[in-house]
Amino acid sequence: MTILWLLLFYISPALSDNSYDAFLNCLSLYAPNSTVSDILYSQSSLNYTDLLNSTIQNLRFTSQNTTKPILILTPTNQEQIQASVSCCKNYSLSIRVRSGGHDYEGLSYRSVNSSQFVLLDLTNLRSIHINSHRGTAWVQSGATIGELYYKISMKNNTLAFPAGTCPTVCAGGQFSGGGIGTLTRKYGLSADNILDAKIIDSNGKILDRAAMGEDLFWAIRGGGGGSFGIVLSWKLRLVQVPEIVSIFIINRTLDQGAIGLIYKWQYVAFEMEPDMFLEADIQPNINGTEPGAVFQSLYLGRCTDMLTYMQVHFPELGVGTSDCREMSWIQSAVYFARFGDADPKILLDRGLQFKSYNKGTSDYVIDPIPFPAWEGIFDWFRSNHSGLMYMISHGGVMSQIPESYIPYPHRGRVLYNIQYLVGSKDASDIEAPLGWLQGLRTSMTYLVSTNPRRAYVNFRDLDLGRNDVGRNISYENARVWGEMYFKDNFKRLALVKGEVDPENFFWHEQSIPPLIDEGKNYITL
Repeated sequence: MTILWLLLFYISPALSDNSYDAFLNCLSLYAPNSTVSDILYSQSSLNYTDLLNSTIQNLRFTSQNTTKPILILTPTNQEQIQASVSCCKNYSLSIRVRSGGHDYEGLSYRSVNSSQFVLLDLTNLRSIHINSHRGTAWVQSGATIGELYYKISMKNNTLAFPAGTCPTVCAGGQFSGGGIGTLTRKYGLSADNILDAKIIDSNGKILDRAAMGEDLFWAIRGGGGGSFGIVLSWKLRLVQVPEIVSIFIINRTLDQGAIGLIYKWQYVAFEMEPDMFLEADIQPNINGTEPGAVFQSLYLGRCTDMLTYMQVHFPELGVGTSDCREMSWIQSAVYFARFGDADPKILLDRGLQFKSYNKGTSDYVIDPIPFPAWEGIFDWFRSNHSGLMYMISHGGVMSQIPESYIPYPHRGRVLYNIQYLVGSKDASDIEAPLGWLQGLRTSMTYLVSTNPRRAYVNFRDLDLGRNDVGRNISYENARVWGEMYFKDNFKRLALVKGEVDPENFFWHEQSIPPLIDEGKNYITL
């Protein structure tokens, strides 16, 4: 009774000017075993700005015009997160959850609609426990992919995990949206290899897979972050890799037939054996003056076998003995992270991420793009404001996994994913590249997937659409962007949301809207 009386005394429907003290009192009640003053920061706190900016990877969202959280919390344990959820609900505050800060639109730490919100920063939740005998690992959401790779390799150099190539991306964001990388064709996405998870729901309860049920477990593996709860940790199925893998990186200019090679790549990369990963990129000024193509490959085997395979299946690329390098899988992760021959310990350094003013978006290709269209695409990269175009081949096991296995639906006949990216070191120089990006993506409309035009939720793009202001969001409006990310899986995601978070506590500009099944008469908030 004493605690209930104190709650009624301290907690009011809205925060006043002394929001820090009021929220601190609330946290103290819900987390009595913690020194909560050590984890709570207001906008007047000395460390507030440094903490907020510490993992903002897109400098576009460090401007004075960006709506910032009224409070930041840096929890060190699950009790503090539970308390944070309870206090935000008591004060009708939105909550944003940040693990690594790589969200292209910054929705893990900012609000586009200028609503009051609290930022929950999971940097301190970064433990990783490897069970090499069982081939599993538990990783907290604040751990980076680089930390995960390194710690797996220290236990067993023939174990790995299929995830991305950027080592400072954290588990929380990567796994929530899918997770594409060099092992995707062999073992699927990161989210395809999640065995269990621990999540805090909108009621502050901690649930594992058995407690949350299969529908919610399905939704959090690829349905995008920030919609269903706060995932504390993930249990992973580790995968086998050989002691020695092979890589090559080859640049080809226009004079060396870059356009024809990209055109041919579409056909062969998808059909290659799962042990072969072959990415193709278009970059400007590859020889100092003109655009060109970059081909990057990981082969789960020795150079002799890889060279033989390439000579049979893609002889036009001209891969030779001098192009191929053998190394351990962990060293290949360093290489694909653009750190060359550096010691793998470099993957533990969170400060190496290059920050810029940037924007990204995505597409998927189902039918090969005709050769004349590639000539037009390459012309876009002659501009002084051009960016990059990364193309990740699918096929392999990705073609065998059903579209509904997890929310990520881009399987079957999908040839490859495209990521478009522009950036600038200076805020004053980003507008022209943004215009270039919009123009290029518009020009691709009839060359990529249609009905819907697909996109990858981990390359989030608010230009595809956004939720209405506040928590009373429309399912029908959200379908515009939701079906681009998730196709037919979007409706199931919304129904799961309606079951586990019908009041839409976990909300952001592209969160899943709750759809409630009332005897097949679907209703939204």
